[in-house]
Amino acid sequence: MSTQPPRRPRRTTTHVQVSADRGVFMISVAAELAEMHPQTLRMYEARGLIEPKRSPKGTRLYSQADVERLRRIQEMTGDLGLNLAGVERVLEMEVKLKQAQRRVESLEHRATELQAQIAQLEAVREAVRSEIVHMPKGGALVRARDARSPFKIPVRRDDAGGSSSR
Repeated sequence: MSTQPPRRPRRTTTHVQVSADRGVFMISVAAELAEMHPQTLRMYEARGLIEPKRSPKGTRLYSQADVERLRRIQEMTGDLGLNLAGVERVLEMEVKLKQAQRRVESLEHRATELQAQIAQLEAVREAVRSEIVHMPKGGALVRARDARSPFKIPVRRDDAGGSSSR
């Protein structure tokens, strides 16, 4: 007879990660998380400070991002002494600031691309410049490698205006 200890049921923990923008909290839970009265949330929604998602039956559903925004509004009105008009203005300016930051990043990226193109063009210009030989006016065109040659290329001209070379 073997004596085995009694089996203990296994405990498993499941972690579910929900997008911060997904509405999962009902108004009472969101109000408790943001430490405010549900009626205050309704007032903020009426002012356009927050836009909760809606369930198919029309129930307000607040996301984690909404709760964080509510906490920020609470901080601005409580700690900083702003009224709701001031809060609206701050939130609008934050949106504009984010847009401006994205625009600056885009322009910086484009400037980097253009600098690389300029460097390529400069390299081509330097390569072409080394092939250009300045000749006095009225002279015939001569290739750069021929102009640098220590040997002279004899040219004989006929009286008929044609030319031939040896």
